[in-house]
Amino acid sequence: MAAWDLSVTVEDLGLDAPPVTISVASDLHIGGVILKLVEKTQIKQDWSDHALWWEQKQRWLLRTAWTLEKYGIHADAKLVFMPQHKPLRLGLPNGITLRLRVCFSNPVFQTVMGICRMLNIRHPEELSLLRPIEEKKKKKDKNLAPEIYDLTEVPLSSVSRPCLYNGMPAHFADSPEMEAIYKMLSVSQPPPAPEVIAKQYRPASVVDKAHINGRWLDSSRCLLQQGIQESDKLWLRFKYYATYDMDSKYDAVRLTQLYEQARWAILLEDIDCTEEEMMLFGALQYHISKVAQSEPQIMSNNPAMDDLDSALQSLEVKMEGEGSSASDLLENMTAPELTDYLKIFRPKRLTLKGYKQYWFKFQDTSISYFKSKEESIGEPIQMINLKGCEVAPDVNVAAQKFLIRLLIPAPEGMNEVYLRCENEQQYAQWMAGCRLGSKGKTLADSSFQSEIQSIRSFLAMQKTNSSSSSANASEESINTHSLVSPRYHKKYKPKQLTPRILDAYQNVAQLSLTDALMRFLQIWQALPDFGLAYVVVRFKGSRKDEVLGIAPNRLIRIDLSVGDVVKTWRYNNMKQWNVNWDIRQMAIEFEGNVNIAFSCVTADCKIVHEFIGGYIFMSTRSREKSETLNEELFHKLTGGHEAL
Repeated sequence: MAAWDLSVTVEDLGLDAPPVTISVASDLHIGGVILKLVEKTQIKQDWSDHALWWEQKQRWLLRTAWTLEKYGIHADAKLVFMPQHKPLRLGLPNGITLRLRVCFSNPVFQTVMGICRMLNIRHPEELSLLRPIEEKKKKKDKNLAPEIYDLTEVPLSSVSRPCLYNGMPAHFADSPEMEAIYKMLSVSQPPPAPEVIAKQYRPASVVDKAHINGRWLDSSRCLLQQGIQESDKLWLRFKYYATYDMDSKYDAVRLTQLYEQARWAILLEDIDCTEEEMMLFGALQYHISKVAQSEPQIMSNNPAMDDLDSALQSLEVKMEGEGSSASDLLENMTAPELTDYLKIFRPKRLTLKGYKQYWFKFQDTSISYFKSKEESIGEPIQMINLKGCEVAPDVNVAAQKFLIRLLIPAPEGMNEVYLRCENEQQYAQWMAGCRLGSKGKTLADSSFQSEIQSIRSFLAMQKTNSSSSSANASEESINTHSLVSPRYHKKYKPKQLTPRILDAYQNVAQLSLTDALMRFLQIWQALPDFGLAYVVVRFKGSRKDEVLGIAPNRLIRIDLSVGDVVKTWRYNNMKQWNVNWDIRQMAIEFEGNVNIAFSCVTADCKIVHEFIGGYIFMSTRSREKSETLNEELFHKLTGGHEAL
């Protein structure tokens, strides 16, 4: 074959250096090209991380056995020879910026796995990278560049689980500086100053929140293909709110970063909560920062003890299973019922004015109601099937208001119903039942009692004990504006907030650090809007923009003019979803001949496709397989036409 000249830019020679020209033939493989380049540069160094990047086609030439002809490379190709791992500035959920070497040639999914390995975060499939939002900068802030912590010297290990030393990866145990960085990752930061909160970008509407979701990177393509250059800044965030297998023993960094992400979502009003909940979040933040600063973080560093723990645990489960008698088993087979007098209100129906009392019966996954207890043998007035409902609390403990808000799917949209309970006990049982019912579970489900318990402990936290709090208020000086969102800075003076936060603090002051973090996350996860990622879309046949909310288990259609949920579709009723990549339109088919199609306005349809496929992937994880991540399945579900 005839020889011809190929020009390659070698990054290591410097930006101004001319390209290196080598003589090649079309049947020369990529490995041979690299060998000729290295010989020509005459630089003695480790070239093992280097590879060729084809500028015009925006692709890496990673198959070293392929020939130039097979890749379709001719003399006019612009090739760059450079390292695959380069420094990147990475903003973490807790506001810290790290500088570390990441892979620019693998799909982003694998790049995130490498970052999480280095930082000791398990289940990297829950996180991803996105382009940051610029902060509002004032002229006087020019000199205040944020501090960047450098991890570029950390060796790039390919082990799936880093070797732990004193509870932290060995590369953090090398020096006191590195240990200090690990402490910043694994221990929550003190509450931010009110002016820091004020400087951050705050979404003012659902549409603003939707714009943020247009910033996620594509998991199937590499950083360089998405225009990310060396030393650019990206954010690492939890993308899928389907937290799995959280264990404080191994997940110090993961737990802390998830807490920080939740805390900032609340401080920046990214998720709505009631005033009572805000005071409780404030109290928990205050408690967490107080305990985190004073309590030395004891990391478990004895793997033998950990193995013993897990062995004992599984033995305990086995023993429990074997100990049940025939009568117990029989009792469990007949599903329990809930019956009681409750009040019901339908805001959109003109027939029912105000709340009316009826006899309610909860059976399987539905609620029926009758005029009275005596008439409950006959036909009910109405039967509400809870499967696929939206269930939201509307509670004010001080005012003794215990409402359950149900949004029930109907052909024309969602019907709204409020159930009013008389007291905490009744509310905890019915709310727990409704939550299980909406997931298609009955009262016989093993999680029913623990659901009741968590609702009751949440209500207990909202109770005020005025006598004890006033005594403490003088001893404790707290910057309350660091603990609540800016809306409350305008509404209340710090001295008005202090007693309310200290009131709530009395109920959580006994919690350990891990329990307080877990409790904070539980309350956050119970908020009605938890886990919703918004995208502005245009439904097929519609003339106006609407919002699609993507949640861990369902899709929600929101009317922008009124901000109401119009319709909900569950993933478990989904038959298939397709993307027409030419016209960038998504089509989804649900059971019962329900078909929807929409194009995306504020984000690429690949992002929406990835969210839905990602959540379906999250639901396939199980304990048995938890050690190995099925990367192939993730790409099949999220990759679109690039995965094929």
